[in-house]
Amino acid sequence: MASAKYVFVTGGVTSSLGKGIISASLATLLQSRGYRVTIQKFDPYLNVDPGTLNPYEHGECFVTEDGAETDLDLGHYERFMNHSTSQANNVTTGRVYQSVIQKERRGDFLGKTVQVIPHITNEIKERMQILGNSGDYDVIITEIGGTVGDIESLPYVETVRQMCWEKPNDCAVVHLTLVPYLSAAGELKTKPTQHSVKQLQESGVFPDVLVCRTEHEISQAIRRKLALFCNVQPDAVIQSIDAETIYDVPRLMKDEQLDKVVLSKLGLKPQGEVDISHWKEFVFNLNNPKKSVEIALVGKYVELKDSYKSISEAFIHASSTTLCKVNLHWIHSEKLTDTTTSTLLKGMNAVLVAPGFGSRGIDGKLHAVCYARENKIPFLGICLGMQVSVIEFARNVLNFDDADSTEMNNLSSFPVIDIMEEQKRITNLGGTMRLGSCACDLKKGSIAHAVYGNDSINERHRHRYEFNSKYLTDFESSGMTATGINPKTGLVEIVEIPSHPWFVGVQFHPEYKSTVAKPHPLFVSFVKAALKNKH
Repeated sequence: MASAKYVFVTGGVTSSLGKGIISASLATLLQSRGYRVTIQKFDPYLNVDPGTLNPYEHGECFVTEDGAETDLDLGHYERFMNHSTSQANNVTTGRVYQSVIQKERRGDFLGKTVQVIPHITNEIKERMQILGNSGDYDVIITEIGGTVGDIESLPYVETVRQMCWEKPNDCAVVHLTLVPYLSAAGELKTKPTQHSVKQLQESGVFPDVLVCRTEHEISQAIRRKLALFCNVQPDAVIQSIDAETIYDVPRLMKDEQLDKVVLSKLGLKPQGEVDISHWKEFVFNLNNPKKSVEIALVGKYVELKDSYKSISEAFIHASSTTLCKVNLHWIHSEKLTDTTTSTLLKGMNAVLVAPGFGSRGIDGKLHAVCYARENKIPFLGICLGMQVSVIEFARNVLNFDDADSTEMNNLSSFPVIDIMEEQKRITNLGGTMRLGSCACDLKKGSIAHAVYGNDSINERHRHRYEFNSKYLTDFESSGMTATGINPKTGLVEIVEIPSHPWFVGVQFHPEYKSTVAKPHPLFVSFVKAALKNKH
């Protein structure tokens, strides 16, 4: 069996250039040629995983099928590649150091002084090759978080150097950099890229490919200059001009022949031809909608839209599928009150109440649910959004005046949402929630059953609290039904109001599984319901 090839993607000059999108686009092109590809992300922060990070700090926490709490870039990987990632696809410095210290405590190093080199770099190297050693992939793309020059990234850059030295024929380095345009001078400037590459070379890593983010076309003269000063071949200077949508980047990279250049550096022959016709169709449909809808996304982190990245991307997938442009209105839940809700939600064709934790903004979410329920506006509640819909129904329909979640009020007379039994004795926060894929049986005749077209589904979870089944009879006798049940635990996964045109609350996170190739059916149905409500 041939050994796996490794592509390392580093970044320079500034952060947020889009290493994840370039990595995912390269993976898409290589997949279209028939190669088995996956992507992994190595993050330089000391948290063991992003699970305990505030969304304002790091954006959305993405969850994999096997329950890993990961960086949001893994969401991009899955959306582009259309296959699941896992625990092995995201590694942090915190996890690396935790593992090394545990080994030291066990005596695995036989009394030697534990150092960054070789012990930390060996640990990183071992984790970099887990997926490659599985035999499941031909090419492993490894995104190195942060920017070249960051002190936190140094062990990773050193590990890349060692990998390239140990496997010179199996490794390639792609360096993503910025070529800024100075309007005062009226020209693009290459000096930041030159310095970035020089800094990388001083660490012993020599990039094979430069991907240059730019707002303007890069001339052949500038490409030759970058090639000469950065010691790469002219055809390995790749332009990455700003695109209207990230989903057009695979086409742009195909036009720049990024996949061919990388395959050449890896000593692989381009097998087959790149066929990304479905991507072109997806982008065409996205850019040429036949109608539009207005959907309110109600949450408490809306100032940072990356906090709900998978949700917004799932709407983009649904938009292309339905040929209907979704205009998302980001509404802060703390701004919704008795007097403002009808004004802020006026004209909305549908309302989504987003997931989250804690009591801040809960009252506003309750107002949003009540408005959607009473005005027969299509409603989708996700995780906490589903729990809030249950609380609102209990208070305003069942007349359980102080109905609440024990997360917000553990003295409630009607704890319609309660902490899961297995969570009650847990004190640590990291990695202790109900995480990953779980089964759910659907009730025939329900919206969920019609949407999925199956009797049973699997969806990903990330929560500690659940619908309190003690009150299920009260709810179902008053018009809110449980249409999705976990077959092993009996937990309520989906609630609906049959008398409402489209009212669905789900305990899981459907947005995590929406991809370009397979837009999530729940979001597609929700957009269609919004369109129907508009007319």
